[in-house]
Amino acid sequence: MSPRGLMPMLILLAALALVPAFGSNTSINFLVSALIVALAAQGWNLLGGFCGQFSFGHAAFFGTGAYVDAVLQARYGVNAWAASAVAIAAGAGVGWLIGFLSFRAGLRGSYFALITLAFAEVLRISANAAPITGGATGLLLKLDARAANFQFASRGVFCLIALTCVALVLALSVWIARGRLGAQFAAVRENEDAARALGIDVLATKLRAISLSAAVTAAAGCLYTQYFLYLDANIAYGSWISVEALLAVIVGGISTPAGPIFGALALHALGEVTRLIARGVTGIDLVLFGLILIAAIAFAPTGLAGLASRLRRALG
Repeated sequence: MSPRGLMPMLILLAALALVPAFGSNTSINFLVSALIVALAAQGWNLLGGFCGQFSFGHAAFFGTGAYVDAVLQARYGVNAWAASAVAIAAGAGVGWLIGFLSFRAGLRGSYFALITLAFAEVLRISANAAPITGGATGLLLKLDARAANFQFASRGVFCLIALTCVALVLALSVWIARGRLGAQFAAVRENEDAARALGIDVLATKLRAISLSAAVTAAAGCLYTQYFLYLDANIAYGSWISVEALLAVIVGGISTPAGPIFGALALHALGEVTRLIARGVTGIDLVLFGLILIAAIAFAPTGLAGLASRLRRALG
């Protein structure tokens, strides 16, 4: 993506940075939730969009980051910042392990997608039964609003931190897309046999992609833990985050650095509007997401980022 192509995204991020200063608590809560999903979607995009390895189980990485962060603080008294760093590393480790077991076995396509879903479900069931995670009751972190505890009296400060994380991963995605690693990812995505013939270590490239993807998604899990201060297995390893991360990328623009951010913000905005209009109708937002997915695949396969690019060329 060229600097000119990134300009709309940079303008949007600058505008979002004003929300904590001028927005209400409701708007800040909405934005933080959307940014957490956007960060998870960026992680998914590094593996599924850039490297072509579709996953249905990114909840495995989100939940690992969230739970390791929470357990280290609640059970062992580890500082929140240190716990978050360990949690991100743990998420990357789980990603590498799942990738090693799957890719060494030659799994790809729908088989790989289903095995990631299976791993996420196994982790959910395990967390729901393990005493260290609080079992079905879950874990509640102590409220201590100090910067040293990665908690803040002002929600706006946390919103800016989440926005900074999204911006940093955006910069990382652009750097990868324009560099050698991005070229290796694209080669594996397009044709693994051809990539292998060119001298690319396909297994190592996939492991780099899934480890990096898992680390970013685990960081989203850490942000969730630190903002809401409560976890249970259905939140941490629930299918909701896998679905929203995948859907945000498809709607926003798969394999584009800015697509996950556009998609997450658009989906959350539409979901909130739909829930306000159809009050009392349970699951109406999920119905809307399904319709949006069908429409995106049928009429806008390049997502919102692709539509914006075509509009810019038409006007230019």
